[in-house]
Amino acid sequence: MNNEEMKGKKYDAVIFDLDGTLLNTLEDLKNSVNYALETFHMPVRTLEEIRHFVGNGVQRLIELAVPEGTGTEEREKIFEAFREHYCIHCNDKTGLYAGIPELLMELKKQGFQMAIVSNKLQEGVDALSERYFRNYTSVAIGAREGIRKKPAPDTVQEALRRLGISRERAVYVGDSEVDIATAANSGMDCITVAWGFRTRQEQEAAGAVTFVEEPLQIIPMLYL
Repeated sequence: MNNEEMKGKKYDAVIFDLDGTLLNTLEDLKNSVNYALETFHMPVRTLEEIRHFVGNGVQRLIELAVPEGTGTEEREKIFEAFREHYCIHCNDKTGLYAGIPELLMELKKQGFQMAIVSNKLQEGVDALSERYFRNYTSVAIGAREGIRKKPAPDTVQEALRRLGISRERAVYVGDSEVDIATAANSGMDCITVAWGFRTRQEQEAAGAVTFVEEPLQIIPMLYL
């Protein structure tokens, strides 16, 4: 028994954001957005622009990426072009952040339940979850009809229901202002990671108070 287990668990489960927390998906998102923009003869976006645009779902990503004044009908066509491209290319350059494999293995070893909650389309979440996380959790919830996206608490509540865990016994881990607000709206403690799509200044401005610089630093925070 390790020192953490001797102290007793503060939580039984960890709810993870996906993009910017477990996976660096930015390059593939940028490439699919720019494919869709180029298809409709629109200016492409830089990686830094895409970094600022992500977090509120891909519909919002496209709204921010298209030129101002783009009509609703044309924007929907661009979204569909993005969606088709991303379904095929969502894992071209995407990968786990350094230290995440070790974190997930250690969480599993120590008996923590895990879930993923994302504003990415459910089909993208399913594809990436199957590729990277099937050995760690069967609960991976993305954006779909009939459930509100983050920062509404709905998807987190659904994940907790599937895990059979109360919100008091789970902690939320994310990288963005959307994640910080999601945890607050869900009545959960939040750990904010330093390696994602937002700067420390942006995270602090959004209300983050508990930070980790490396994935394995999360482990001792889960114990009393």
